[in-house]
Amino acid sequence: MLPGQRPWRELHWLSLMPGAVVTAVGSPRPPEAVRFLARPYHQPTRRFVEAGALAWLRGLGSIPAAVLDGQGWLASLELCGLVTGQASALARRQGRRQAVLVWANDPDTPLYRLPPYRQALRRARAADLFLCFVEAARDHCIALGLPEERCRVVLPGVDTELFHPPEAAVGEPVATFVSPLAANKGIDRVLEAFRLVRRELPEAELRVAGRGPLEALVRREAARPGSGVSFLGATDRAGVASELRRAAVFVTAPRPTRVWNEQFGLAYLEAMASGLPVVTTACGSNHEAVRPPNERVPDDAEALAEALLGFLADPARRARVGQENRRVVLDQHELRRQCTRMGEAFRLAG
Repeated sequence: MLPGQRPWRELHWLSLMPGAVVTAVGSPRPPEAVRFLARPYHQPTRRFVEAGALAWLRGLGSIPAAVLDGQGWLASLELCGLVTGQASALARRQGRRQAVLVWANDPDTPLYRLPPYRQALRRARAADLFLCFVEAARDHCIALGLPEERCRVVLPGVDTELFHPPEAAVGEPVATFVSPLAANKGIDRVLEAFRLVRRELPEAELRVAGRGPLEALVRREAARPGSGVSFLGATDRAGVASELRRAAVFVTAPRPTRVWNEQFGLAYLEAMASGLPVVTTACGSNHEAVRPPNERVPDDAEALAEALLGFLADPARRARVGQENRRVVLDQHELRRQCTRMGEAFRLAG
């Protein structure tokens, strides 16, 4: 596990592979129904986050072989993860197969030029399986010189029973933003665009859920008379699903940083499964999730406002797009089916 690894994602999918027995190693204990072995992290700085965290597990080499009996694979997230470098060394010592789960879509990321990350990548090259969640991740692996036959794509899954449309479509022009309140997710751009939306459609509403460094900005806008903005704060997974069912359009506005760009966006899938059209900015490889007739626009407030108005002012259009989005998710991203496909990728690689 990575420090701060988000729940109900990769570890959850591994646990749902038919016949899989999964042990999570790290801290804190994850919510998924897996075995757990606590090991602390050393994290000297929080400059980088998630897979790029400058952090590693303490005591990983002390895991008794008996703990891993019957578990032939060691898996970790991302080639640039320092924990992946540790998993590579442990796999070699114990003679186990290794899998690296990959979202990353930029082979030119500066992280690969930093010594500890470069070493992690070098160690991971011998892995038996590079399980890619988007086509761009496979392209990224091949661009790094990894063997094509070991790079397999299985699209991410979403719980279509939890994330589902409401019984009756939302008739009011309500947009929702559910994402970290950080610059890279573009809440500032969404607020700027929504001021333009309100000039044309005064009854439009924007509901914002999340936490992050730009929370004060959201609170100020929500407190401004006539803004149409409501701040909901943090919410759990069930709360997100409920919020999506109260909305008519899902909106976000990601923009790249030096070490990150949008790779896919599971929030898009959850919104689509809930029968919502999506409006977002073109960033990284989010075109793999957000396809026409949804809207991907430049990182520009006017373009974002125009796309929002196109859905908020036209209930019939958003109903058509929402129905198509639900169909696409059921066809290509149903959770159990995709987890079965992940299991097949492990079996074929083993």
